[in-house]
Amino acid sequence: MSAPTCAADLYRHSLRLLLDKNMPAWVALWAEDGLMEFPFAPSGWPQRLEGKQAVAAYMRHYPDHIDLHDFPDLRIHQTTDPQTIVVEMRGVGRLVETDAPFDMTYIAVVTAHEGHITSYRDYWNPLAVLEPGTDFTASSR
Repeated sequence: MSAPTCAADLYRHSLRLLLDKNMPAWVALWAEDGLMEFPFAPSGWPQRLEGKQAVAAYMRHYPDHIDLHDFPDLRIHQTTDPQTIVVEMRGVGRLVETDAPFDMTYIAVVTAHEGHITSYRDYWNPLAVLEPGTDFTASSR
């Protein structure tokens, strides 16, 4: 099955792949020169990943650290640019190492072109890494 070309459908498909823990298929949704940014990343965390290979390396072990169960409260907003969406959501699940609950709030600005993600600005909640009992490491994001 080929990936959807509409930005909103492509994004929904990417979430399904994350829930399925299919990281190779998730990475395949990215353009070769795709850019992933984390404007609110705390010190010691990456703020910018340039290129599909950098995104792949960053996400490769994600399912080993975070077991995602759902993305409740998903809201996708169209912008004046049909290739760009703004997403509001939560990711819920558990941290694999500690079995602690995982509940993260996200806002993302995503641009897609010809069925591939070209830009993803992830405004995840950095305060969550500071909460007591949360076992986050740079390798878990």
